[in-house]
Parts: sequence; C-alpha cells; structure tokens
Amino acid sequence: MAEYDYDVLVIGAGPGGYVAAIRAAQLGLKTACAESRETLGGTCLNVGCIPSKAMLHASEFFDAAANGTMADMGIEVAPKLNLDKMHAQRIDAVDGLTKGIEFLFKKNKVDWKKGHATFQDAHTVKVGDETVTAKNVIIATGSSVTPLPGVEVDNDKQVVVDSTGALELKAVPKKMVVIGGGVIGLELGSVWRRLGAEVVVVEYLDKLLPGMDDDVRKEAAKIFKKQGMELRLSTKVTGCTVKGKKATLTLEPAAGGEATTLDADCVLVSIGRRPNTQGLGLDNIGLEVNQRGQIETDHDFRTKVDGVWAIGDVVPGPMLAHKAEDEGIACAENVAGLTGIVNHDIIPGVVYTWPEFAGVGLTQDEAIEKMGGDKAKVKIGKFPMMANSRAKTNHEPDGFVKIIAEAESDRVLGVWAIASVAGTMIAQAAQAMEFGATSEDIAYTCHAHPTHSEAIKEAAMAVQGKPIHI
Repeated sequence: MAEYDYDVLVIGAGPGGYVAAIRAAQLGLKTACAESRETLGGTCLNVGCIPSKAMLHASEFFDAAANGTMADMGIEVAPKLNLDKMHAQRIDAVDGLTKGIEFLFKKNKVDWKKGHATFQDAHTVKVGDETVTAKNVIIATGSSVTPLPGVEVDNDKQVVVDSTGALELKAVPKKMVVIGGGVIGLELGSVWRRLGAEVVVVEYLDKLLPGMDDDVRKEAAKIFKKQGMELRLSTKVTGCTVKGKKATLTLEPAAGGEATTLDADCVLVSIGRRPNTQGLGLDNIGLEVNQRGQIETDHDFRTKVDGVWAIGDVVPGPMLAHKAEDEGIACAENVAGLTGIVNHDIIPGVVYTWPEFAGVGLTQDEAIEKMGGDKAKVKIGKFPMMANSRAKTNHEPDGFVKIIAEAESDRVLGVWAIASVAGTMIAQAAQAMEFGATSEDIAYTCHAHPTHSEAIKEAAMAVQGKPIHI
C-alpha cells in the first residue's frame, strides 16, 4: 500500500493550479487537484481575464460603429445593442474554455477533488468530506477582490459591484463611477463607456496605472479623457450610501481637504486584489503569511514546511495569470526533481483597453535608480505609433513604443508600448530581453512590413540614435 494517496495534490484550479497539475501528471506523478468552484479555471477563466476580454472585444465593435470610426472608413451602420446576446457570447466563451480544462484533466489523468481544501497536517488535506494524503502539496488558491472600507459591495443589487458584478450588469448604467485607476477598473470602465455609460474614474494616486512607466501613465490620462472618461485623480473615497438604485459617494482630496459627493447609478470597486490564504488551515502546518497575506517561498517555490509549495497570487510578485502559469510549470518540474525556473524580472503586463498598454522589465525611473541615480547611464528611444504605417492605415494614431537600455552595454532593460495590439507586440520584447538582447539586436532584426511591430524596431533604432521614420 502506498504511503500517500497522491504524489502531488494541487489546491486551486486557476491558471497556476491547473497548469501545475497537468504538468505534474505529464511528468509521471500521480496528481489530484482540489477546487471548490463548480468549474475549473479559477478567477481568470470564470470571472476575470476571459469574460472581461469577451466583453471588451464585443464592445469595441459597438463603439466603432457608434462613434463614427466605421463611417470614416466608408462603412455606414446604425448599431443596436443587444446586451443579453453580448452576455451570452461571453458565457459561451467561458463555458468552452472551462470544459476544455476538464478534458485536459481527464486526458492527463488528473483527479478533480471537488470541495474546499483545508490542511490537517503537511501531507493531509480535507477536501469537502474527503480526506486526501499527498507527498507534495502545491498551494495555488489565487486571489480575491480587496474590499474598500466604507463601501459595501452587493453584486445582486447591481448598484455597488466588484469586478465580478460588473461583468453581469443587466443594463447599461447611465453613470458609472470606477473606484481605482488600475488595470481592472479601466478595462471594465471602458466596456460600459463604449456601451453608453458616463464613466468617472476616481484614483487615489496622481496618475493612472500604478507600476507602469511614467510616460505611459501620463499618456493614458490623455487617451481616456479623449475617449470621454472623467478622471478624478489624487482623490479618495471615504464613504458610500445606497438608496434604491442610486449610490452617493463621499470624496476627499488624497492630501486632505473638503469633502464632496458624487452620485452614480453604478459604482465599481476596483482597488486591487488580495491573496486567498485564509481558511486553508495554514496554522495546522505552522505556515505563516507575511504582512500582505502572502506565502513566502524560496526560488524553487518551496515554503518553509517540507513538502508544501506555493505559486501564483498567494506568493509575492505581480498577480498575473501568465506569471502563475509559468510558476505552475516550474513548480511541478521542481517537485519532479527537474529544474524549473521563472525569470521574475521579465514578466510582461498588459491593459486590454483601446488602445492597449503593455510593458516588460524596468520603467525609466527604475532603470535610473538601478544605475545609482545616474541618468547618463540609461539610454531611451521612443517611436510614435502615428508614424507607423500599419497604425496609420488602421486609423490608430495613439501611442508609442519606448525602449530603455543600459548606456554602456546597450542591453535592453525595459520596453513600454501603447498601441492597438501592444499586448501581442510586447511578447517580442520579452523574448528579446530573456536572451539578453541589446537595442542594436532589435534594431537590426528584420521586421515584416507593414506591421505594428515595426515600431519596436524603430524605437530600438532611436536608442541607437538613427531612427528612419521620425
């Protein structure tokens, strides 16, 4: 009789968890995955990345028809919104992908244990009414919405909602207030603005998109204002009252000052996410979390408890699905005795608004700081999308590509882009940086014409001091 039921038990079936389970099974390890949702895929596939992109994509078509973009290209249409059908195509996309993971579990012989998982000891986990033992346990429980004190979310009433509730609105609100100028707030705010809502974004900081390069953050404000969003920066929300189908927010300057009020038909609370580490029984195995509620691991994703590993949103680093996926693969390989590595310095991030915002590596400020504060040790090259032939013909003038390189070695330290397909373009930059590319390497790599990606080549040539098209 085997000492354990499984070689590996993964807790959580989000992008990190299901990938870790599949990879472990591929490596010959008897594997199970515990998941309390009725479907696999975690937040990303069920109520996050995937459904939001389905709504973003559909709303782009509606907006292009409604705002005159199509008419400018000789396509005269009068759009009519069928919100129920738009929701249906979102649900269909989610259903197809979550069922696809079920198929992959069966194909790779991963057992799905349905229910909430709680540690009994380091190798024993209670899943629902079942007790499972495993030689190795990988914690991949993801994250959930961070609550805002003084603002109570009730998705059922559809007045004050979080990101999950914002995907399910049964009607386009007349006025939506988005609390938080980060990725999720701007994406979902963009969806409902395109469909006809007046959107006000309230952000505590003085710029949108914290963590991105300063030039990107400044340009973002110009772009969203041009699209019709009202931005209230350096502003904090101190309270919210709901009467019937209306909400009234109390606002104050972030630095302190006189309070004002702001009425809305819908309020979206989007101030970030927090790791799902409560309710796992971590006390039972002597595993503590840090001040941010995260589980600390070593480079191989081992926790301080032998046989217990952790990946994704529950460990330090950006809360991104692709980061969790890469960690899931690497962790499974480490469990199997191989060498699994994730380069956390090169993890791209994307905002799927219109245009898209993307970046990888260091911001300009971070690069200068890394060079001891000496600006002369950093080279910058920028190329505007309005000078890119494909963007020009597609009527997409907004944005730029910015490359940051070390002056002495010419090695690329960071790439930032605003373009309609910036999320796709950034993969080239990440791959180049992964292999230690210089800006000269990129500048002298032949790019297909006409493509948006030529802007990356041109930005690299600008670093070299010899751009062609500007």
